[in-house]
Amino acid sequence: MNEVVPNKKEYDPRMHSAEHILNQTMVRMFNCGRAFSAHIEKKKSKCDYHFERNLTAEEIIQIENKVNLVIKSNLPIQEKMLNREEAGKIVSLSRLPEDAGDKVRIIAVGDYDLCPCSGVHALTTSEIGEFKIISTDCSNGILRVRFKINQMLS
Repeated sequence: MNEVVPNKKEYDPRMHSAEHILNQTMVRMFNCGRAFSAHIEKKKSKCDYHFERNLTAEEIIQIENKVNLVIKSNLPIQEKMLNREEAGKIVSLSRLPEDAGDKVRIIAVGDYDLCPCSGVHALTTSEIGEFKIISTDCSNGILRVRFKINQMLS
């Protein structure tokens, strides 16, 4: 929850929603944890993961395919307000500041992803558009994934 909503001119709720799906896809495929750092903008975004190598071309295609499958599934993206104790039973609160209060805002992407978040999101995954990885690189145990979203999927 250390996220800061960027300048509204550069912010796109669809891109932020795509980040949630990418994070859960990385967790499921590689068990690497969610991005520890992200920069989300309208034209392109990036996520950094603790990872020991770069992704292969085949892995990039697999990630794109999985993320786009979730997007096409038209899952609802919903907000839930839980007290800190309840939230801690279902999500990691490690990035939540101690002074964040007792209520925690949880974003659920259907039954695919669940995490604390303060950002603005699309209403459903089908609003996001096509997810595309622009590039990846790995240095000193940090994998950077740069991505964008194109027009709506048909």
